[in-house]
Amino acid sequence: RYVVLTTKHHEGFTNWGSPVSWNWNSVDTGPHRDLVEELGQALRESNIRYGLYHSLLEWFNPLYLADKESGFKTQNFVLKKTMPELYDLVLKYQPDLIWSDGDWEAPDSYWNSTSFLAWLYNDSPVKDTVVVNDRWCNNCSCHHGGYYNCADKYTPGTLLAHKWEMCSSIDKLSWGYRSNMHIDELMDVESIIKELVQTVSFGGNYLLNVGPTKEGVIVPIFQERLLALGRWLDTNGEAIYESKPWRVQMENGTDTVWYTSKGPVVYAIFLIWPRDNVLQLSSPAPSAATQVTMLGFAGTLKWQKSPGEGLLVTLPCMPPPPVPAQSGWTVRLEGVK
Repeated sequence: RYVVLTTKHHEGFTNWGSPVSWNWNSVDTGPHRDLVEELGQALRESNIRYGLYHSLLEWFNPLYLADKESGFKTQNFVLKKTMPELYDLVLKYQPDLIWSDGDWEAPDSYWNSTSFLAWLYNDSPVKDTVVVNDRWCNNCSCHHGGYYNCADKYTPGTLLAHKWEMCSSIDKLSWGYRSNMHIDELMDVESIIKELVQTVSFGGNYLLNVGPTKEGVIVPIFQERLLALGRWLDTNGEAIYESKPWRVQMENGTDTVWYTSKGPVVYAIFLIWPRDNVLQLSSPAPSAATQVTMLGFAGTLKWQKSPGEGLLVTLPCMPPPPVPAQSGWTVRLEGVK
């Protein structure tokens, strides 16, 4: 329930009228529009949180290249370009989230990261609400930040003590749009759902990237993937949104059944429909008060205690209509431990 817009990537073009990016921004050239503002207004009308991605470095900026040549002993680029832009973004658009990137070549003392973050959390107009990631210097990732990215497409494979986010891309080979991409180079819906479910079960957030064309269009194949994920969430979102990890993340070491929880309710999300329509769950301990339902299906499901541990759930004879092409269904368990 949040969207992150790339306000500026490593090439330095800004999607708002940055006062320190003369003629290399979306207001002075190209669409002649403030894209950061327009998207922010649309998202807030939809009650969606607004995040701004911003690259600290710029590959080709002469000021940055000179600072780099000096071993980052000078800070002309930071003082004249990067920091003025970050302050401008916060003061002008008051984002809910700042997704920093381009951090890996220089220390925090060069970027003035600690000074900016101190202002952000103590004096800025979003000091009580803003969230930041962990990419603020060359040794920050996975160590400092409101939540961790650690690395692109990071998958810890275990439950972390710190909040984290898995950023992924529908195009497996690129974060930007490629006119020469092939269908087999894109994530299918099943893979996206599996990635989402696995991430949330381990306590992470899922940020899914699409690269628009130079005209600002999200191409139909990306739309199809996003809409399919949206339809899946319409049915199964109760097990995803505002959920927390359960005491067990995956069923018996497999990667086909994943657990989330919300208060006393446990959700078992299974990615493969069992052939005999009986779902075997060994992790939950049932009781006399146990009740089993299925998201998107009316009524309760029959269950019985497993001969070993857990319970056996009798599913409907067919996946609930409309029969989804992708995998992923959710059983809601009440009265289990």
